[in-house]
Amino acid sequence: MTDTSRTGSNTAPAPAGGGFAVVEMFTSQGCNSCPPAEDVLSEIDREARERGQPVYALGFHVDYWDHLGWADPFADGAYTRRQEDYARAFGSGGLYTPQMVVNGSAEFVGSDHRQASKAIASALASAAITPLTLSVEDAAGGTGGGRWVVVDYEAERLPARAVMNVAVVERGLENEVPRGENAGRRLRQDSVVRAFTSAKVDLGRGRVELEVPPDLDPGHASVVGYVQNDGDKAIVGAAAVDLAAGRRT
Repeated sequence: MTDTSRTGSNTAPAPAGGGFAVVEMFTSQGCNSCPPAEDVLSEIDREARERGQPVYALGFHVDYWDHLGWADPFADGAYTRRQEDYARAFGSGGLYTPQMVVNGSAEFVGSDHRQASKAIASALASAAITPLTLSVEDAAGGTGGGRWVVVDYEAERLPARAVMNVAVVERGLENEVPRGENAGRRLRQDSVVRAFTSAKVDLGRGRVELEVPPDLDPGHASVVGYVQNDGDKAIVGAAAVDLAAGRRT
């Protein structure tokens, strides 16, 4: 990071004693089954924000559909590897899109709105094991005109194999898709993961820094932090904060 001048700062506490739901969806603009699932994820995010619920939606765009002629602009091989890690943990051995994973333990087809509602309700009814607090600063000085997001966190009651995941997600993204299975369509996505990092956690507090793309709109972006057991992949604590000053989730 080359410039430490701050353009915004927010803090978000963990939900007070209640449950939470981290909703990860593996998707691709090259897959014609994914737009309906994107609509489900958008609805999940919108309803959670309107109701003030601790439900955190993340759209991980994988890259294995790019061979059909359209390279998803939000895809990353690291997100494909994350999905592969889940496949090994679930014992499924295969990858598919759209796949939704709730709190690292329940997986199903991402367009299945009924199953998503059931899994989220179950997650919200379970108390968080690891309370987590985030403090987020938006900093200038990234390469190519980008910026850094600096996240300080504090967590209690960490599992033995704790991993801290931090994602920057952006809402309201739209683009034309000229090739592939969705050729000729204009797609709109919410909660698109624009930056992600994961690191093992030994202590109850720490800092991570993420460089985000130059075109990220902080007014439509949030930072989601979640603690995960690196063994069975269960997510045990989560919190989020909007990048725009004064907004909390």
